[in-house]
Amino acid sequence: MSQPEQLYPAPSRELAEQRSRLAPGPAEAFRAFSQSVFAAGALPAKTKQLIAVAVAHVTQCPYCIRSHTGTALRHGATAEEIMEAIWVAAEMRAGGAYAHSALALDTIAHHQQQQAHEPDVSAAVRER
Repeated sequence: MSQPEQLYPAPSRELAEQRSRLAPGPAEAFRAFSQSVFAAGALPAKTKQLIAVAVAHVTQCPYCIRSHTGTALRHGATAEEIMEAIWVAAEMRAGGAYAHSALALDTIAHHQQQQAHEPDVSAAVRER
């Protein structure tokens, strides 16, 4: 971002050191966990980074988007692969909203059912 006032502070060595200084145990555990998760295994490192790019877009973490996009590129991912991963994330996010609409539809059905079984108060008021 080239704006003088940024929405998110730029990542820096100072911030990383501050995190480690304030909570060294969790910071080290997180680093070790991250290294373990992203190491090549049943899935190649490139695939893991493409997954991370997609998830970063769902969680909307700008730091993760930049970091994992760069790491995916360094592991040989193409711009096309990265964009496809982002589209998968977009579909899954939209798909979640679509799937969860069942909750709203269920609530509407219950409300309509209740209304059908309750006496029409407005009609009684009009008759007076």
